[in-house]
Amino acid sequence: MNKETRCFGCGAIIQSDNEKHIGYVPKSAMNQEDVLCKRCFRLKNYHQLQETSLTKDDFLKILQGIGEKDCLVVYIIDLFDFNGSMIQGFMRHIAYNDVLILANKRDILPKSVKERKIEHWVRRQLKEEGIKPLDVFITSGKKNLNLDTIYEAIQAHRKGRDVYVVGVTNVGKSTFINALLKHYAQIEERHLITVSEFPGTTLDLIEIPLDDHSTLYDTPGIINESQMTHMIDTLDIKSILPQSELRPMIFQLESNQTLYFSGLGRIDFTQGDPSSFVAYFSKNIKIHRTKTINADELYNRHKTLKYEIDGMDTIQKMKSYEFKVPSGKQDIVISGLGFITINSKGVRVIVKVPPHVSVFMRESLI
Repeated sequence: MNKETRCFGCGAIIQSDNEKHIGYVPKSAMNQEDVLCKRCFRLKNYHQLQETSLTKDDFLKILQGIGEKDCLVVYIIDLFDFNGSMIQGFMRHIAYNDVLILANKRDILPKSVKERKIEHWVRRQLKEEGIKPLDVFITSGKKNLNLDTIYEAIQAHRKGRDVYVVGVTNVGKSTFINALLKHYAQIEERHLITVSEFPGTTLDLIEIPLDDHSTLYDTPGIINESQMTHMIDTLDIKSILPQSELRPMIFQLESNQTLYFSGLGRIDFTQGDPSSFVAYFSKNIKIHRTKTINADELYNRHKTLKYEIDGMDTIQKMKSYEFKVPSGKQDIVISGLGFITINSKGVRVIVKVPPHVSVFMRESLI
C-alpha cells in the first residue's frame, strides 16, 4: 500500500509507524481495500476521541490552498451559532472564488420562524461581513432540507470545476456530504465519512469524485477557539449543543437580576425598565435566576451550577462584556452556547463568560 492511501473517514494519510500520529492503522490492516484509521474506528464504534496535533494554522493553510484554485466553494454556516461559525477574512482566504452559502441546522430553530425570514436575515448578516454569494440556502443536514435544490445548484454553478465544502468545526460539513453520498451516489453506510460532535473530526482533504474531471472535497473544520465548545471537556460537548428544536424560556426580569446558564456564563441586567429576556439554549443547560448582589457568591460556592472548566473555580476569573441594547429586538450571543433575545430600549447588561469565549450583540434572528 503506498503512503498516499488515505483514511476514508477523516482524510488523514494512512501510516503504521506511529500510533500517536494521525492516520495510524496496525500493519495487519494495511492491506484492506478500504482503510479506516484507528482514530475514526474508535469514534465510529466507541465514541472515543483521540487528540491530534493539528493546529488552527494547519487548517488555515488548507483554506488558503483553496484560494490557489479556480473552484466552487460551498460555505456551511451554523444557524444556531451564526457569528461563531463565521471565518474571519473568509473571502480573502479563498481569493474570492465563487461561493454558495448553506445556513445549516434549520431543525434547531423553532418551526414557527419562516424560512424566508431566516434567509433574509442571513443575507443581511453576510452583507455586513462583505460576503456576496451566488446563492443562499437554508438547510438541515439531519432532515435533508432542500437537498435536491442544493445539489442542483452545485451542479449548475460548478461549471466543471472542483467543489470544496468548508466551515468551522461542528457546522455539519461531513453530515451534509454524507447526505449527498447516500442520495446521489448510493454509497454504503460503512463507507461514509466520520461524523461526530467533537471538533476537528475531519483531519485532511477527503476526495469524492464528481465525474471524470472534477472532485468534491470535504475540508477540515477551521477551529474557532472563541466558541464555548473549545472550553469544556469533550465529553460535555454533546450536552451543551442542542440536538432538537429550541424551546424559548421567557424570564421577566427587573434590573439587578441575573440569569446563570449552568455555570458556563451569566447575564446581569444592570439598568432599565422591567424587561423580557428570552433564552435559547440546549435543554440540558440549566437556567437559574438570582439577584445580582448574590450572583458571585452563588457561583463560587454552588458546585452544581458548573460544567468543569479548567481554571474557572471563581467568578472573578471570568471575562465581562457590557452592552447597551438599542431599540428593537436584539440577541446577545454567547458563542457556542446559545443566545438571549431582549426587546426593550435602553437596557444595559453585563455578560460574564470564560476568557476567550466571544459574546456578540446582533439583530434578532427569531
